[in-house]
Formats: sequence, structure tokens, C-alpha cells
Amino acid sequence: MTPHTSRPARRTRLAVLLAALLCAAGASTAFATTLQERDARPSAVRAEVSGTYQSPHTKPYVRTQLFFGTGRHGGEPPITEEQFMDFLDEYVTPRFPDGLTLQEGYGQWRDRTGSINGERSYELILLYPREKAEARDADIEYLRDRYTEMYDLESVGRVDEQVRADF
Repeated sequence: MTPHTSRPARRTRLAVLLAALLCAAGASTAFATTLQERDARPSAVRAEVSGTYQSPHTKPYVRTQLFFGTGRHGGEPPITEEQFMDFLDEYVTPRFPDGLTLQEGYGQWRDRTGSINGERSYELILLYPREKAEARDADIEYLRDRYTEMYDLESVGRVDEQVRADF
């Protein structure tokens, strides 16, 4: 303020400034109260408000999909259904005895030489509690390595995602 501003004008400016500060403080308090109220709601309701529904009956899980191809290089015949089921019985089931889902499909991918390959494939779906993810990771990597070594393949595809599930 300049020395030439009248006393009533200064008071008016101070009153406006004080009112603005009180409004801002009130808005912050109201916003904080709204956040506290929102966080006090059950998780299913909070999830609904955020745009996704989460049932209070489900728990955090990890869903891993593994993609096993059956085509082989160097003139070798494709991996048969019997060979794959033997792999499943011997290596997968002992590591995931609680359950799994297997789907047969068709996959296509580009190999390291640049060739596009189409082949019968298997999608293995595993669900396990999130708190067991580190231990399950070692088992999953073992399966990927074992399959590629057994059949001299380039890779087994892997996708992980956080989900909620109940059984």
C-alpha cells in the first residue's frame, strides 16, 4: 500500500484479503473433511466412486498368463499334445497344485530371424495370492526356462496383472 491510500480504502482492502483467506481456509477444511469421509467408506464403495468396483468378498491376487508355442526350429516336428500334457503333469502341476486353467489356441509371432511363425499354442492361466508373488515368480521362471530348454525354443510369453479373486 502506498502512503497516499486513505484509511477507509486500506481497511476495505484488508477486509477483502481477510475474507479471501478465510474462504480459502474454509475450502481447504471442507476438502480435507470430504477426503476423510471418503476414506472412511467401505472399500467396495470407495472403488465404486473411483470408477471400478471391488467386491469386499475378493482378495488381492496376481494373474499370470503363460503362452507356450508348439512350433520348433530346424525341421523338428511340432510339440505334440501328449508332450505338452506330460510337461504340464511333470513340471506345472507340482508347482501349482491349487489349480490352473489351460486353453488351446493359435499363436503368431516373429522369430529372431524375422520370419513370421504361426503355430498351435497353449495359454496357461495361474492365479495366486499377491503375498505369494515373489515365491511364485521363481516357479514361473523355472517353467519358462525348462520348456524353452526342453524343446530348444526362443521363449515362453508371460503377462502378469494385479486382480481381485475369491474361491
